[in-house]
Amino acid sequence: MLMRGFSLLEVLIAMAISSILLLGASRFLPALQRGIFQQMRQQALEDDLWQSAFTIAKHLQRAGYCGGDGCSGQALQIAQQGECVIARWDGDSNGVWETTPADNADTIGFRLTSGVLETLRGVNTCNDKGWNKMTDPKTATVTAFQVTRHVNAGFSPELFITLSAMATGNIAASVQYGVTGYNQ
Repeated sequence: MLMRGFSLLEVLIAMAISSILLLGASRFLPALQRGIFQQMRQQALEDDLWQSAFTIAKHLQRAGYCGGDGCSGQALQIAQQGECVIARWDGDSNGVWETTPADNADTIGFRLTSGVLETLRGVNTCNDKGWNKMTDPKTATVTAFQVTRHVNAGFSPELFITLSAMATGNIAASVQYGVTGYNQ
């Protein structure tokens, strides 16, 4: 019986080649992990912006609804070049847009202040006190928030929400979402 194995030289060459491949892979892995981490942060920032845009859009679509004839005032107030918006709707269908108590108020506002998107239920003006943060300034700075209204004769107005933010590490994202204001 003839038995044959690998020679010492063949084993050393195979080990040298595998070592080179492992070194190459170990240098590539951190860059791959860094890229994946940045992509995850980008996706998280975009998800936060979309969630905020959908929340605001839901309230903009409700604006102007009244369950009777007693609702007075402006259904949708866009102020500060679109950086503040106040929506009014009759949530309990009693025919009145109520502003108090805040928990049951039929008005809600959204505004951009110092890089933070804020909201307030029962708001009367964009300068009211007690606004709540919708975004976390520790994770991202909102660089732009704007609501614009486009009116086409014979149709309900279209409302467009634009949000942009910058997270740490120069990660930027921007979203734009449009809805139709049927009650306005």
